[in-house]
Amino acid sequence: MKRWLILEDGTYFEGEGFGAGNNVFGEIVFTTSMTGYQETITDQSFNGQIITFTYPMVGNYGINRDDYESIAPTCKAVVVKEHARLASNWRNQMTLDDFLKRKEIPGIAGIDTRALTRKIRKYGTMKASIVAEEDFTHAYDQLKAAVLPSNQVAQVSTAKPYPSPGVGHNVVVIDFGLKHSILRELSKRNCNLTVLPYNTKAATILELCPDGVMLTNGPGDPKDVPEAIEMIREIQGQVPIFGICLGHQLFSLANGADTFKMKFGHRGLNHPVREIATGRIDFTSQNHGYAVEANSIDNERLMITHIEVNDGTIEGVRHKNHPAFTVQFHPDAAPGPHDALHLFDEFIEMMDAWKEQKDAKADGY
Repeated sequence: MKRWLILEDGTYFEGEGFGAGNNVFGEIVFTTSMTGYQETITDQSFNGQIITFTYPMVGNYGINRDDYESIAPTCKAVVVKEHARLASNWRNQMTLDDFLKRKEIPGIAGIDTRALTRKIRKYGTMKASIVAEEDFTHAYDQLKAAVLPSNQVAQVSTAKPYPSPGVGHNVVVIDFGLKHSILRELSKRNCNLTVLPYNTKAATILELCPDGVMLTNGPGDPKDVPEAIEMIREIQGQVPIFGICLGHQLFSLANGADTFKMKFGHRGLNHPVREIATGRIDFTSQNHGYAVEANSIDNERLMITHIEVNDGTIEGVRHKNHPAFTVQFHPDAAPGPHDALHLFDEFIEMMDAWKEQKDAKADGY
């Protein structure tokens, strides 16, 4: 089944369709991940985006029950050089083709993904569409007129609170489009989790008497979520905070910094990040199209803790007056290297220290 990939600048690629058969449009991006396509496709940070895989073969080990980062993925489509029609792995439950059909996500194979990636790197991310051959004639005009959504967090955040019971620290997780691996890492550390919608008020969060608050990853422009920025301003100083990806950007905005849209973003599993204090290099999993502007950091409030080795962008900040730190990358590493998992332990230690400080004040010390 022939399909066409059409870019906003008028470039088009002919390929073979797989997965669902519907026509779609979205922002086209690329990921350099060499593995973990199931986690990538089900990552809600790809909401509304057409994912180009730079690795040449995708689908060879199928889809399994363990590697979901969400149950209902919201990426728009998948672009690959070669689609593996047969899957071979002891955990395999269905092929990638079957999975995409069930989730109503179209795919296109046979594309020169190297040429496509070089174009995105040169000109930046742009609108794109995938259409059937019979719809090709008017597809470009329709693409030019299409408007990308700005309510992406609202599309992927949970509508109602829900628990993930544990016996340790009471952690509130603000869902901006969370990856399940974040919940897994906190659960491994015996945290009692309560997941709340992105627009939950500060008073509601504090009523739960949390030991800490996790600000998760999510899609889109952080400036499109002003209610979350205000919430962060109200809770910081009253409870320890750990932010990841979009949570990092929102926390920075809440403390006077600015953000900007990157040319083509960071999406992959091999991004080296330096911790400034120690010089330690971690290879990290990343998926973001926005970053915090270095020159906008208020040095009286925030301290830059991590930078990206390749382009020098900010990868982490810590508040100077409150127990709060955030990182731009994904320490939960699903998929990706496990170099930064220690940050979850630092969050536990920060909550312990905060509790000891509160208990000491209550005892009059």
